[in-house]
This record gives sequence, structure tokens and C-alpha cells, in this order.
Amino acid sequence: MVTHKTQIAIIGGGPAGLLLSHILHLNGIDSMVIERQSKAHVKGRIRAGVLEAGTVQLLRDVGLGDRMDREGMPHDGTSFTWENKPSLFIDVKKFTGKSFMAYGQTSITEDLYLQRERDNGQIICEASEVQIHDIDEKKPKVTFLADGQNHEVICDFIAGCDGFHGVSRQSIPTHLQRSFQRTYPFGWLGIMAEVPPYKDVLYGYHSEGFALASQRNPMLSRFYIQVDIQDKIKDWSDDRFWEALLRRLPNEVTKEIQTGPSIEKSIAPLRSFVSEPMQYKRLFLAGDSAHVVPPTGAKGLNLAVSDIYFLSRALIEVYKNNNFSHLENYSKTALARIWGAINLSWRLTKMLHTFPGEDPFDQQIRQSDYDLLLRSEELQRSLAVQYIGLPLNL
Repeated sequence: MVTHKTQIAIIGGGPAGLLLSHILHLNGIDSMVIERQSKAHVKGRIRAGVLEAGTVQLLRDVGLGDRMDREGMPHDGTSFTWENKPSLFIDVKKFTGKSFMAYGQTSITEDLYLQRERDNGQIICEASEVQIHDIDEKKPKVTFLADGQNHEVICDFIAGCDGFHGVSRQSIPTHLQRSFQRTYPFGWLGIMAEVPPYKDVLYGYHSEGFALASQRNPMLSRFYIQVDIQDKIKDWSDDRFWEALLRRLPNEVTKEIQTGPSIEKSIAPLRSFVSEPMQYKRLFLAGDSAHVVPPTGAKGLNLAVSDIYFLSRALIEVYKNNNFSHLENYSKTALARIWGAINLSWRLTKMLHTFPGEDPFDQQIRQSDYDLLLRSEELQRSLAVQYIGLPLNL
């Protein structure tokens, strides 16, 4: 058994775990990151690409904004199109005074790994058989197998940033957990293409299904369409995808979209999920280990960042001022923001997608939701405030 000692054991080497490790390092707090996958696998995962104003500012504040500010694509608003109805631009900058940024999670993960390596951060990848022990004791432990050896990490606190299927949430006694879930009866087929992106982040409703144009950098685009939950990637050639996407968007948009061969293609199911509480004794959950949102509202990565903001603030207060108040209230503080994002993502998903077997009443409600948004500047303002994200300094 190889024994390590650290202040914070972080399970999960995605952006949430790495960001927590980096912020703790800036404040003189030691941590070790334990990741199940290889570094190449983690860095290669294709994920979200829209950053709230608060996420952008936090990355700048902790010294991770240089590449984002060079390569990211700032936006003052987002566009909506609707079959046989006028299009709508939600002017987020006008209503909130803030902009958001299109910058891929893959790039953020690369930036974080590079920074942790520069700072000699402790990251162990390809760790298997991860287990959590003694979370009700003053010195909890994490054990795992790596490089053919058994390892034990003795620490003060454990941060579970290991995703929906990780060990962290499963370590909270089941009789203390409450789970809330909504599974959607369709998926998103997404492709990445090396073509100039459409000028806006654009959401489209069509009777055939939802469509989305998003961005990664000036020569990398991400597009999505709603597909049947049973569809397979092999069912969708590039030509079939582009034909479906262009049918679902109006002519003034399609004439500005450049098509090309896909360099990545995937189908993702959609669900809303929240597990409460996000803390038990000396274990604290963050990111997808505690909550999952459909990507419609672009909130997944942003919620992980807000979790890390609240958790790092709480841990810094413990070590610098022996103040446990933020740590004791971490779950309550984080969940208030999470449920707001869950709400927005659910409402946008319901408004912008076709649902199998839906009755005419629900179809008319969807049309009414969009009509009201078209006519009401106050509703547009409300959407802009939610889309840009609530402030982190709650």
C-alpha cells in the first residue's frame, strides 16, 4: 500500500475537479486529484461550449482567462427561430449589461491540465477500484489501484467530482438521499465540423424536431438536431444530418451555414437529475455527481463551476479563518442555484422540442410560450437574466 497525505482528496479529473484543485493551490491548500480515465481521454471529451458571464470572470480571476480571451467568441445575445413564425434575438447585453462566451469545455480542460502541471499538482490518472472510507471520521480516506499498486489517500475532506456514475454520490447513505429526475423521450445528435460557425448561438423549433447551431472557435462548429431516442449514429450519414438540420432552420439562417465532413459525431440522451443533499460528513459533491441538466440551457459546465466556487470558498474559510459556516451550508447554497438552472433548462427543452405522442393542448401551449416571448420585452428580459446566469457571490 502506497500512502499519501493531503488536505483535500478530489475524485474526478474533469474541469470541476481540476478547477477546485487549482483554486485551492492559489490559496495554499494542498490537494490530490484521482481520475479513473487516462488524461488523453479526459482532454478529448466533447462537451459544452457556452460560458456564463460569471464563469468567464471566475476563470479570469484565477489566471485561466488568457487563451479563452484570445480564442473564445463573446456574444451579446442568442437567437431563436420558429417554423412559420418570426425569429427572435434575445439581447442579453441590453437586458443585463453582460456578455457570454463560446469556448469549448475541451479547451478549458486542456488549460487546467497545463496549469496544474506547471504548478506540480498531484494528479493520478487511470485509477481503478476507487473507494471512499471513514467519511464520518476526522481523517477520511480514499483507496484505489494505479500502476499495479494499491494506494491510500488520507485527507481532511473529500470532494466528489466524478460524474453521474462515480463512486462519490453512492457513498452517501441511501436513506439520506433524495433524487429528482425527468427523462426526455428523445436525444441530441451532435456533429463537430471544421467550418466557420454561424454568427450566433441559435436555437430552432421545427415540427420535425429541435435544431441548434453552436460554436467552439472561428474554424470549428458544433451543430445538433433532435433525434429518436432509439436512433444509432450509423443511421445518420453526414449528408442526412445536414439535410435535416437545414430543413429545420429558416432560409435566412441556412444560407449562412457552411456544411462539411464531420470530425466527431455522437448521440446524447437528455435528462434532468438532482440529488440532495450534496454533502455528508466530510464528503462534498460537485458537478455531474450531484446534478445533470439537458444541454438546452447551456448550464451543465456553468453549474459545475458555480459548485466549485462555493466549495472552494467554503474550504478556504475553514483553513484560513477556522470558519465552518460556508462549508456547513454548501449544499443549501449550491442547490438554490442548481434548481434555477434545472428550471430554465426544463422550460426551454419543453418549448423547443417535439414530444412523441403529445396531445394538441400541449402543442398549443408550446406555440403560446413562443408567441408570448415574441411580444413581451419583460419575458425576454427574464430569459436573458437566467441565460447569462445568476451572480456567483451569493
